[in-house]
Amino acid sequence: MSEPAITSLANPRVRSWLRLRERRERDRARRTLVDGLTEIGRALTAGAAVEEAIVGPTAADSPAAQALVVRLRAAGVTIVTVSGAVEARLGFGDRAEGVVAVVAVPSLTLEELALPRDPLVLVTEGVEKPGNLGALLRTADGVGADAVIAADPRTDLYNPNAIRASLGTIFSLHLAAAPSAAVLSWCRAHGLRLVAARVDGAVAHTAADLRGPLAILLGSEADGLSDTWTGPDVLTVRLPMLGVADSLNVSVAGAVLLFEALRQRASGRRPA
Repeated sequence: MSEPAITSLANPRVRSWLRLRERRERDRARRTLVDGLTEIGRALTAGAAVEEAIVGPTAADSPAAQALVVRLRAAGVTIVTVSGAVEARLGFGDRAEGVVAVVAVPSLTLEELALPRDPLVLVTEGVEKPGNLGALLRTADGVGADAVIAADPRTDLYNPNAIRASLGTIFSLHLAAAPSAAVLSWCRAHGLRLVAARVDGAVAHTAADLRGPLAILLGSEADGLSDTWTGPDVLTVRLPMLGVADSLNVSVAGAVLLFEALRQRASGRRPA
């Protein structure tokens, strides 16, 4: 017989879930909330440690939600039924799909990243907005990037809104987070050529050779890349800006650079 639905927002279990909306608690507990059927499904497919699934009344009217609950049960995930009020507090934004999951955050240490030959790595420094971070993760997945590293991150990689913006592709990526100086040393130790996006970059992005072992470097929305990413081994590139704005949103700039890298690597030819 199933347990009765949890209805009170004061329930200790509900309070523990709600605390995961805050980065401090996510960092302490090494857990996060995943909101959305696609995102939870991709977490399951990728082998993420899904610990609990919180199922609200919205799921009753959704065949997709019901199918996901069947998958979750088969995977041994604890299913907890809650009231509409609890479901509403746990969701993010204006989307309610009936299922929210608690997922363990994996290790994000640089030392555990393993790279193939000629890897393509995305490094973001100080990106603040979870939506931008999630969009970058989705693009990194799209081009088959071998790793994404958050240098001096201002938001955690597993922020629920970043997961949502990534459409759950975050769970298929190899990720790490570390101070910028440590990331720079790691890139150099692994023989990665460094290509930094800057407004005043030395060459156009289409003129840069983006083949071979490579790290593409993107800075924060407000400040760009710090002085950590300077030196004779750092090639700076610029995107053409023909209007009044001098730069693109960081997630758009990342998409342009990553897909240019994919194009060059697929063709095997040096840029003209």
